[in-house]
Formats: sequence, structure tokens, C-alpha cells
Amino acid sequence: MRVLVTGGAGFIGSNLVDRLLADGHEVGVVDDLSSGSRRNLAGAEGDPRFSLHEMDILDPALAGLAADFRPEVVCHLAAQISVRKSVADPVRDARLNVEGTAAVLSAACRGGTRKVVFASSVAVYGRPTVIPVPGDAATDPRSPYAASKLSAEVYLAAFKALHGIDYTTLVLSNVYGPRQSPEGEAGVVAIFTDALLNGAPTVVYGDGTQTRDYVYVDDVVDGFARACGEAGGGGRFNLGTGVQTTDRELHTLVATAAGAADEPGSAPARLGDLPAMAVDPAPAAEALGWRPRTDLATGLKRTVEWAMTRSAARQG
Repeated sequence: MRVLVTGGAGFIGSNLVDRLLADGHEVGVVDDLSSGSRRNLAGAEGDPRFSLHEMDILDPALAGLAADFRPEVVCHLAAQISVRKSVADPVRDARLNVEGTAAVLSAACRGGTRKVVFASSVAVYGRPTVIPVPGDAATDPRSPYAASKLSAEVYLAAFKALHGIDYTTLVLSNVYGPRQSPEGEAGVVAIFTDALLNGAPTVVYGDGTQTRDYVYVDDVVDGFARACGEAGGGGRFNLGTGVQTTDRELHTLVATAAGAADEPGSAPARLGDLPAMAVDPAPAAEALGWRPRTDLATGLKRTVEWAMTRSAARQG
């Protein structure tokens, strides 16, 4: 089938592009390369079934592109993903995540799209009262970013009611793996990996007991690939492991994979950080046949090996 991936030059998006091409699909990518990179698509370039369209999702030309490309499925990953930036500039956050989603859905209508698969965030749950967070948990957005993601989910339902476009929402926990950047408001795995491989200091905030649910990028990509089919229409599904890992435990695991000293510094807890998070993936198993297959130690080993290979290539 023909699939359009917004944000396809990013960390998760580019891994999804590789998977879709490997599965035999024709793939178009829409990315303005503001945070994504052409380097992430090196394996796709040259494939006659792949095309890159360098544009913002708010570009009016998106509708014409969709009308020409005629994607059966749109995987919508393009977004403003920084909670901190959303607090500093909530209008821009809403423009990119809410208006941007409306633009993607409108373009999907022009293109005759059957289904949109949307990347949401555990941020929509706020401070959970039950962990792992069940798939039918109440939402409680506590930042403009969380509010914009939840608003985008509402737009999906509205467009299905108005135009018959099916959708599946995938709520992502803490995704990690190859191609994740350690820059900016990055995932802690990428930050620890980069620092430990380069002999730089690392920091654990608070007492190190804060927990997160780390899910490997290949497993997340498998969830998207499964959701591109008929299953899961109109549903929201958590993609996570259900397993809590503390910040201190994570540092030990990354240090072990990197062959580095497990000696992080400490800093005061950050205001607003959740004390704990993990999500229940059981509904995704039932509806999509999805489950996380990569344990954390294995995923971290692969991530560190990729980072070492990238570093060697740069030095060479």
C-alpha cells in the first residue's frame, strides 16, 4: 500500500520508514527537517518506492501533495514534542500540534486516505492514579503539550464522524533506540549513552527513584505497522512495556552496555517531573496483536552499539 509519514525524517519516523519499505510498501515522507535529518533516511534514499517532500505540515501545498500521492494510510508523527517549549510558547505548540493535525487530516481527505495512525503521548494521562496506566484511563493534561496532543485525538474522532476516515491512536511511553538525538529535550537513554561514551559527566535528578516505561523503537514501529491495517480502528492503545525502571537503574544498565563507570552525579529533583509512569499494553495485544519484544538490556546494547558505530563513522 501507499503510506505517507509525517515527521518521517525524525527518530521514530525514519525507523518506521525503513520498516514500511521492508514490508514492501510505497512510502512518502513529509518533513521540514527542522529537527529530523536526511541522514536518518540514508537507507531509504535511492529506493524507487521512497520519496521525501521537504515541507511543513502547515504548508498549503500539503493538500495537493496528498491529492497526488493518494496515500491509503497516513502515519502522523510530525509534532512539537517539548513540554518546556509548550509552556514557554503555548500558541506555537497549538499551531503545530493542533492546527497541524487538522491540516494533515484535511489533506488526508483530499487524498482519499482510508486511515490515519496518530502518535500521541503518555502526557495526556497527567499524574496517573493507577500504574501501569490502563488503556481506558481518564485523561488529565497538565501542560500545553499534553493538551495539544489530546486535542489532536479529538480532531481524529471528529474527522471520522464527518468524513469517514478511520484512525488509530498510539500512546507512546518513553521510546529509545538508534537515531534518537541526545540534544535538546531528548530522551534520557540518548543523553546517558552520549555522555558515557564520551567520558562526560551524567546526572540523576532527585533520589533516582523516579520511574519510566522504556520501549524500544523497533517495537514501537511494529505497533505502527500493525495499526496501518484494519485492526484497531477508532481506538487508543498504549505502546509500552508495563515495566517501571528507575532513573538510577537505567544509568546502571546504560553504563554496563557502554562499558563505562556507573558513577552519576546528583541534582535536585526537577519541578513538575512525574514520580512514576508505566502503561498497560494489554489492549494493544488484544486489538493489534502487538507486544513489546525487546527487553531493556538488549535494547540498550543495540542502542549503544549504534551510537559507537555512528561516532566511529564521524571520526573516520
